[in-house]
Amino acid sequence: MDTFIQQIINGLVLGSMYALVALGYTMVYGVLNLINFAHGDVLMVGAMVGVTILKIVQTVAPDLPGVVKLAIAIIGAIPVCILVNVIIERVAYRRLRNAPRLAPLITAIGVSILLQTFAMMIWGRSPIPFPQVMPAESFNVGGALISQTQVMLLVLAAAAMTGLVLLVERTRMGRAMRATAENPRVAGLMGVDSNKVIVMTFAIGAALAAVAGVMWGANYSSAQFAMGFVPGLKAFSAAVLGGIGNIYGAMVGGILLGLIESLGAGYIGDLTGGFLGSHYQDIFAFIVLIIVLTLRPSGIMGERVADRA
Repeated sequence: MDTFIQQIINGLVLGSMYALVALGYTMVYGVLNLINFAHGDVLMVGAMVGVTILKIVQTVAPDLPGVVKLAIAIIGAIPVCILVNVIIERVAYRRLRNAPRLAPLITAIGVSILLQTFAMMIWGRSPIPFPQVMPAESFNVGGALISQTQVMLLVLAAAAMTGLVLLVERTRMGRAMRATAENPRVAGLMGVDSNKVIVMTFAIGAALAAVAGVMWGANYSSAQFAMGFVPGLKAFSAAVLGGIGNIYGAMVGGILLGLIESLGAGYIGDLTGGFLGSHYQDIFAFIVLIIVLTLRPSGIMGERVADRA
């Protein structure tokens, strides 16, 4: 039972980070019908900026509480990621909105490589150790352990996802986003500024990716220029698993993907004597993804984006 609880905790922590990034994918797809494959690298930018800010804070104010230091890193990383994502939208995607779908896809891959190259030039090739700012003591939950960093990650993820739901469901901007996702032409005729909505969508997705990036680095104690590719791919898979274009589906898909990976690596790894352990945990999530999409191509929670002729 202790092992089960531990794997559930690990899965929730991992799935929360996937969900934050998956929301960026699904929001952009919902509004633009576009897959921003550079989104995983926005997470990387958040992590790299976060570790840089943390090192400065450690030097300038080493006595600050760890929670405050991480909060400063996140607050500093968010505007940088927003700026990067808004520039990506303006330079790389805006002129391709009515182009054949292959053009934005290839452009997104090119932007991803470009971001990785710039990051390598700025921060170097080697992984950068993330300063250990949170206390090392862990909490005991039913015989399992959860670190204070992981607790903060879960709280931040829950707060960010709750805030996004309230924004989409209760605010004027949220109604504009939903109207643009449903039918951009009709929304424009009703006075909705589609350009503003799209920029806000990219900005919100970038803010969520920044939070995930800093917490990813804090959880795994390192950051590197190519670190965004695998989390980005898995987060995209989580968005597809939950139902691309559906923000609730992105949350469910992210959490589910994290649980599948954690439980698969823990239990199936033990059954195979470690042969299919943590080094092969990726296959469990993708096997389930293939099964779900074979039985339900629109994902677990279906497709809420209107067909645009």
